[in-house]
Amino acid sequence: MKNRFVTRTTLNPTFATIFIMEIIGYITAVLIGVSLGLIGGGGSILTVPLLVYLFSIPPVMAVSYSLFIVGVTSLLGAFNNFRKGQASLNLALPLGIVSPATVFFVRRDVVPHIPEQLWTIGRLEITKSVLTMILFAVLMLAAAVSMLKKSAAPSVKSTNVRSMKDYFQLALFGLGIGCVTGFLGAGGGFLIIPALVLLLNIPMKEAVGTSLFIIAINSLVGFTGDLGHYDNDWPFLLCITVIASVGIVIGTQLAKKIPSEKLKKGFGWFVLVMGVYIIAQEAMMLWR
Repeated sequence: MKNRFVTRTTLNPTFATIFIMEIIGYITAVLIGVSLGLIGGGGSILTVPLLVYLFSIPPVMAVSYSLFIVGVTSLLGAFNNFRKGQASLNLALPLGIVSPATVFFVRRDVVPHIPEQLWTIGRLEITKSVLTMILFAVLMLAAAVSMLKKSAAPSVKSTNVRSMKDYFQLALFGLGIGCVTGFLGAGGGFLIIPALVLLLNIPMKEAVGTSLFIIAINSLVGFTGDLGHYDNDWPFLLCITVIASVGIVIGTQLAKKIPSEKLKKGFGWFVLVMGVYIIAQEAMMLWR
């Protein structure tokens, strides 16, 4: 197994500590799929911190791993929703073309050229890894606020008739989501679902299914842009992906029994706490 234990601090964890953290990590990996199955997003929000803090994987590589794990898991969920008629490829098309193209460009041509040492302010040394985690934490806080807001019940209109304005708006959203996914490894479910529900007034269940399809394309295309840049630990990566895939089956079943509004709120509070924790953790590392 390749050396995944490249710690980001000067601490030297014992074997027992690493073992316990990994066990917790493997168990927690189920929640990646559960989140995607329940609310159509949030997988990357869990995956990157899990890989960084429980498996000691450097943030930039954790973002790359997240793209693969979330991509494969979302694809399974999207296929299941499509079979049930709860996903619209027609609506996914504008986002599914613009967004993946943006992700691929960012992962292949932009991220590899960002230097590890960015700048120094006095004693503070800002690195690409630290900046990645801080920006990811800010993204988590934004996602949490979005989930905790009470969403208005959308009116349902036909998913067959769409104006050019709708498609243009979705394409612009796709560009923004592609940048977020490319730089931070977040599939953008918390951005995609509001776009589909608020802009196009489609039912929540269809928005979730369509979101999974777009997340899958974005993430897997982004991961292909990383190939050749990192020395991937494939056995580990496939193991986490299988566990997360089990989670999406669980999440899909739970979604039938638990009201989506309650799920969103509970997950929103969890993401909020995690975001605050990551900012505090990275601030402590900067001042150490």
